[in-house]
Amino acid sequence: MFARKVVGWAMAPDMQAGLVCRALQLAIVQRQPAPGLIVHTDRGSQYASAAHQALLARHGLVGSMSRKGNCWDNAVMERFFLNLKMERVWQRDYANHAEATSDIADYIVSFYNSVRLHSTLGNLPPNAFEHQSAITQPIGLCEIT
Repeated sequence: MFARKVVGWAMAPDMQAGLVCRALQLAIVQRQPAPGLIVHTDRGSQYASAAHQALLARHGLVGSMSRKGNCWDNAVMERFFLNLKMERVWQRDYANHAEATSDIADYIVSFYNSVRLHSTLGNLPPNAFEHQSAITQPIGLCEIT
């Protein structure tokens, strides 16, 4: 959420546990989060599945599900999906699932994270915001004596 950057995604014709596990695994590989990171999701059965819960536990991540009937808990991701649909999916007529998968991955990597401006980030794209933040706000180290 810090930079509004999409770091893990997967696509499939269904919403089974394997789909969300693949997306989370990509995010873990890209970010290598420290134990204790909160992973927020909605209340879908795929997130409550044994496979997803085991993946969270294996990496020391903490699952946090939306409150029942409260779409605001997941507003940032809901907005991303709306943008994805308006800016890409509804503008295309995909021949098959493979074409859609390739095009949506391109949207995420080449446009959304790299070019698309976000008002909450001072009108920077996520990659530029992260780069700027790393320069202006370096991570502090503390010495344990």
